[in-house]
Amino acid sequence: MEVNFAEAPGVSPATTLLDFIRSIPGHTGTKEGCGMGDCGACTVVLADVTDGEALNYRTVNACLILLPMVHGKQVITIENLAQRISGELRLHPVQELLVGHHAIQCGYCTPGVTMSMFGIFKDRATANPEEIGLALSGNLCRCTGYEKIREAAMQIGGMADDDQFVASRPEIVTRLKAIAEDTSTLVIRNGKGFYLKPFLLREALDLKNQHPGAILLSGATDLTLKHTDREKRDLTYLDLGAVKELQTISTGDDHFRIGAAVTIEQLRLFSKVNLPPLFRILNRFGSQQIRNVATLAGNIGSASPIGDTLPLLIACGASVTVASSVAVRSVSLEDFITGYHQTQIGQDEIITGTRIPKPEPGHVFQSYKISRRNQVDISTVSAGFRLFITDGIVTSVILAYGGMDKIPRRARHAEAALTGKNWTRETVELAMKALSNDFSPYSDTRAGAAYRMSVARNLLLKFFLEYSPDKTDHLISDQDHG
Repeated sequence: MEVNFAEAPGVSPATTLLDFIRSIPGHTGTKEGCGMGDCGACTVVLADVTDGEALNYRTVNACLILLPMVHGKQVITIENLAQRISGELRLHPVQELLVGHHAIQCGYCTPGVTMSMFGIFKDRATANPEEIGLALSGNLCRCTGYEKIREAAMQIGGMADDDQFVASRPEIVTRLKAIAEDTSTLVIRNGKGFYLKPFLLREALDLKNQHPGAILLSGATDLTLKHTDREKRDLTYLDLGAVKELQTISTGDDHFRIGAAVTIEQLRLFSKVNLPPLFRILNRFGSQQIRNVATLAGNIGSASPIGDTLPLLIACGASVTVASSVAVRSVSLEDFITGYHQTQIGQDEIITGTRIPKPEPGHVFQSYKISRRNQVDISTVSAGFRLFITDGIVTSVILAYGGMDKIPRRARHAEAALTGKNWTRETVELAMKALSNDFSPYSDTRAGAAYRMSVARNLLLKFFLEYSPDKTDHLISDQDHG
């Protein structure tokens, strides 16, 4: 199917969902605060069809969603919650909760808070204290304060899922299924630019071969900050988010395979049981709105020196699967990232998945993230460690760090200082000193070089204290001490 946006003045494939919503008369409740996914004022809910007749609801930041990304999805904004019945305005149950708990003041952040609570209301699995905290962490509120909002959200678990969206569900499912029946690539033209949205992997690979300069989208929560409608009108985008073959997590005898279109939130829930150290780091990956869109492949492909998942994945021995229209190859993550925001991926290739080896018996994995804020913040220093001890001797160890160089990488000198030695504080302190041979940290707005080195050393000491010799009975791969 093909759409020509050139016939729609002021709209291009790079138009954000937020800008489009606010251009609709009577739809200014969704606010633009930071424009970077930090404040949650632009939160809306997307619904798509899962297996059967159910709808999956997820909160997103409208400022980080390009308009074509919502093809085949229902978009719910704050204006859709309250209803006017026989001339009388009737609030949605979530809105009644907020009013009843005196959790509303200004109208700037409140719409986003309300939509996050609506997301909890539609997904009862998240209506527990821990998940509620995570679901609301991406919403600022300078007026009311969080206590009243949290008190209101805590009541959702005891409520019935009974609202106008339940009544309209069969109609919405039918309409969305009808859209999904057309699996031909969505092509949107605007001047010299294209937005290409394939639904089949073979078509995605052919399109990358035809458009080697196309910008790959796999979540786009980072890229959207740089590619706005005002700045980038003639670029070609290849959106992999709807490719069915890339949307699954599979389990092999000795590994897990994460498809390139699997969201961070899906991976977070999967890793809670299967990879607890990864679950720990993903709990602090952006906000719920960002995790519902971002992907592991996007985090890897951006090759950021402070990518939250990368140090742990390096420690795990993860590899990246890349494919072209003629070949498939696997590259270790450690080798895949070649420089600052640079990777081995060829112009005719896309990332199709990530292979994470299952933890071996007796191996310890741990992850750490240091940032100014606990939630919704970029890491200053991150680390992923793997350790195997035999009779008190370090048989093998991997110490991977992010935020210490232009790329996330291993601390080889510190590893050498530990390997073959007794697992003691004295040995660990020598390894801490050896870190100065591995890294020459940089200074930026988040932290100075000396601070980064101090943190890197202290994280290694923290790791030792958590797994010190008197705790050797706990050196098993599936335990998460934090």
